[in-house]
Amino acid sequence: MTSATESRHAKRRPNLKDYSREALRKLFKARGWPAYRGDQLATWLYKNGVDDLDRMTNLPAAIRSELAREFDLRSLEVVETQRSTDGTQKLLLAALDGVRIEAVLIPEERRNTLCVSTQVGCPLTCSFCATGALGFTRNLTTAEIVDQILQAMRQMEEGTTLTNLVFMGMGEPLLNLPAVSEAIRILTDPKSFALAPRRVTVSTAGVLPQIGPLLEVAPIHLAVSLHATTDEVRDVLVPLNKRFPIAELLHTLREEPNIHRRRPVFFEYTLMEGVNDSVEDARRLPGLLDGIPSKLNIIPMNPHRDAPYRAPTPEVVDRFAAVLHDAGLRVTLRRDRGRDIDAACGQLANRRPVCAPDGPLVAAGDEGDLEVEAAP
Repeated sequence: MTSATESRHAKRRPNLKDYSREALRKLFKARGWPAYRGDQLATWLYKNGVDDLDRMTNLPAAIRSELAREFDLRSLEVVETQRSTDGTQKLLLAALDGVRIEAVLIPEERRNTLCVSTQVGCPLTCSFCATGALGFTRNLTTAEIVDQILQAMRQMEEGTTLTNLVFMGMGEPLLNLPAVSEAIRILTDPKSFALAPRRVTVSTAGVLPQIGPLLEVAPIHLAVSLHATTDEVRDVLVPLNKRFPIAELLHTLREEPNIHRRRPVFFEYTLMEGVNDSVEDARRLPGLLDGIPSKLNIIPMNPHRDAPYRAPTPEVVDRFAAVLHDAGLRVTLRRDRGRDIDAACGQLANRRPVCAPDGPLVAAGDEGDLEVEAAP
């Protein structure tokens, strides 16, 4: 008898949104079709947001019929949308195998930013992050990353456009680099989504072997989750630090040729009361970041039920920022967005049950067991 899990896997087919425009051209040529038909399909999928082959009227019926037999065009559906009092929207999205992820749309006066996920859960188990408490189920496909953008765009008010994209949702993007790289190619292709690379930011806790390959994909921005000034503290907050400690992380960033004044690193530093918010911590940061073109984002801890930490008082936050300003660092205090719907930094936890493809959620292993996929 075929199990439900086997049945789900048997139904899964390749998805056309796993392919960039150039990859679609190669796919079409391999099937004996003109490569420009791949351009036409990319325009329908990414520029027009159409995932119904019957509506792609400039593609010959024979091509549409063959594609319909062999490929999927949809990978996610919106299960629920929550709206914060500040206008932030959190989308709960279900994949074909039942797993659920979250994406966050953040409207502002001059821009609209989407925060996307790259994994179901996360294997890094950062002690302050709600996503890390979920454990890890699987990587998302390129199609599932791209569909987050398309689904979010359908939620936007008429006349508004998506201007910025941040890979800061559920998961560690650099542990899913092949899918993330192909998604970036699709997003920055002038004939697809046409997002300027400088408007795309990918965050990492510091998977060092993948930083260089990521920055070769396109001139996007890199964000690094630092959160501590000593290895002793960062080992607890970000267990990946035991494998790639602070000195090694910062050396890699100093030596990376694709990091420079016009393409600085965005360091993320979540302030936690009594953990990493001292004046001594603030005084150590300028020396640590010396020689790295960078900006520092300070984020007071956002509460969630799994967090053993809390935010410092506003006075402590202001004192911390003042020390950094006096030292000449470029510092931004990040405003809470979507905190009342658990959509702020570190709060994405998909509070509803997550259906893993092969049973219960996979427990996060020791950081030494993490597998790093090679970039394509």
